Amino acid sequence: MIELLKIIFIGIVEGITEWLPISSTGHMILVEAFMQFNLRQEFWDIFLVVIQLGAIMAVVWIYFDRLNPFSPNKTDREKRGTWDTWFKVAIGCVPAAFFGFLLDDWMEAHLMNWFVVALALIIYGIAFIVVENHNEGRRPSTQSMGELTYKKAFQIGLFQTLSLVPGTSRSGSSILGATILGTSRPVAADFSFFMSIPIMFGASGLKVVKALLDGFVFTASELGFLLVGMVVAFIVSVITIKFLLRYIQRNDFKVFGWYRIALGIIVIMYFGLFA
Repeated sequence: MIELLKIIFIGIVEGITEWLPISSTGHMILVEAFMQFNLRQEFWDIFLVVIQLGAIMAVVWIYFDRLNPFSPNKTDREKRGTWDTWFKVAIGCVPAAFFGFLLDDWMEAHLMNWFVVALALIIYGIAFIVVENHNEGRRPSTQSMGELTYKKAFQIGLFQTLSLVPGTSRSGSSILGATILGTSRPVAADFSFFMSIPIMFGASGLKVVKALLDGFVFTASELGFLLVGMVVAFIVSVITIKFLLRYIQRNDFKVFGWYRIALGIIVIMYFGLFA
């Protein structure tokens, strides 16, 4: 029962931090530092990746009609617009898929430590504040998904590859890049969410396939923990995404920048001074 409560807590953390530009990795490091899990390390490594499937299903749920090019409720023009969005998503995912395949294992082996995470939290926090101050009073050049060019979609995808560095945040990288390129906050958030669908499905599927090929076998309790974690992550993700979409209609991302800086300092204080 204690382990189940911990899994539920992890699902809540995943559902919140996956979509806000505040780094799910940074939060998971703190959670692991303060909570001891009586679970196999092999399962834990898989769990932290596969639980993202629950989070990503929230995007599919919220945006299903908008992203469904076969919807009978859409006109031919709207269907073409939906396909156009998917092509832009595909273009945006190319850099992350390419560099992720080449560098993911190396990054995890050499950069997955508290100092890199803390540094990335702080640097990105400062970047969000600087970019928002620079854009204050400026009219975004891209204010709808239709106005987003394929070139800009690819450029946002290049920014997304920075999320290979632990602590940067996938949503944080793509949203920050999009706003630097002159995209409005709602479009930046939407496109970041859309790109997460193939990226996170791919990452989760690859993790499971690798584990199964290495001979890993889930126990019944581990499958139960995974299912609970995914369901909790899904429910919390739905709430978080809807909150963020409402929030950015009238507010900027600076509050997340300050939060990242504070979290980075906490990580440094805990691991550098007390651990």
